[in-house]
Amino acid sequence: MTDLTRRDLLTGAATIVGGAVLAGLPAVADGQAKPAVPPRPTVPPDPTKVTGGPTTAVGSRSGFEHPARTPAGETTGFSLTPLQDLTGTITPSDLHFERHHAGIPAIDPEQHHLVVHGLVERPMVFGLEDLKRLPAVTRVHYLECSGNGRSSYREPKPDMTPQKVYGLTANTEWTGLTVAQLFREVGVKPEAKWFLAEGGDACVMTRSVPVDKGWEDALVVWAQNGEPLRPEQGYPLRLLLPGFEGNMSVKWLRRLELGTAPWMTRWETSKYTDPLPDGTARQFSFAMDATSIITAPAAPGMLSGKGWWPITGLAWTGRGKITRVEVSTDGGRSWHDADLQGPVLDHAHTRFSSMWEWNGKEAVLLSRATDQTGYVQPARAKLLEVRGKGTDFHFNHIKGWRIQPDGKIFYHGET
Repeated sequence: MTDLTRRDLLTGAATIVGGAVLAGLPAVADGQAKPAVPPRPTVPPDPTKVTGGPTTAVGSRSGFEHPARTPAGETTGFSLTPLQDLTGTITPSDLHFERHHAGIPAIDPEQHHLVVHGLVERPMVFGLEDLKRLPAVTRVHYLECSGNGRSSYREPKPDMTPQKVYGLTANTEWTGLTVAQLFREVGVKPEAKWFLAEGGDACVMTRSVPVDKGWEDALVVWAQNGEPLRPEQGYPLRLLLPGFEGNMSVKWLRRLELGTAPWMTRWETSKYTDPLPDGTARQFSFAMDATSIITAPAAPGMLSGKGWWPITGLAWTGRGKITRVEVSTDGGRSWHDADLQGPVLDHAHTRFSSMWEWNGKEAVLLSRATDQTGYVQPARAKLLEVRGKGTDFHFNHIKGWRIQPDGKIFYHGET
């Protein structure tokens, strides 16, 4: 790590951090659909009679399993986590959702640096190896794009799957160091109330963050699920703000600047503000609200017959822990508590489940989450009343699935 003078910052640091971004963007066609499922592999009728395959340098999924994201867009694009194909709470790194505003930069980790300056006693430049010499932590937290659920809120359609309804979220084991540790290294001054996080992609993503969040639980991470960050998740370094809008967990992190007020960048004025029916707009609505979704039974699945079926799904909140998830099998006329699978962690996905005996008649399955603040996930009608149809972020309305007598399942968005 290197002490940074003001002269260094003005004349050299920009070259240091700017040189870390190399050419190279992913070639993804606009509106690209989920990859076609290959034909089922041929296997021996009795695998105990045939020698198996060799060991490999990198493992792969069975040829019978094909979970995949749904990429769309090129330099400005996204891909959705296949929630209906996953179990437990941890999202595999290669299925973690994506959201980019200027493509995925190719960055040499040996050339990448993190500058920390502004209202600090000791402005410094950290290389990746410098950061790894500081005390590390490993924590499980979810990320969620603040636009998650927009399409199912504005125009719910029967053919939507959990992936299409709510796939801009994922839950990961992250490894890095606390922002509080960095603050102590540089000596943050008492008058500093905000910090600016800047990314090393072509749009130079910048977001203002309260200093209190940095001291509380923010992380700078370099690994996910036991391996280095994937490029689309910010390799080699990203900010992680548990419970806050995903856009604020700036990827390809290259600079933190301490100051007295928010910077009012384009990403928190023209973007990531929330218009309301009265002509005003919400700004700096950082924390994501408590929400949930049933991932099975769900489209495009099907119930093969009457009898007992497990209802399972995910719940999460940006305000601590999920304390309760209720499930309804009659469209919301009655509710009962689902079981929460532990451990229930702060700012992390929680798996819930409940057994249900289907009688073969039409049914509507709903879930409703409550967090430790007492906040209860609202119905879509209530959210429309308060926020209007034109609201652009924070779509945590109740979502459901309509089971037909023939067992077919369709999305039910009118809650």
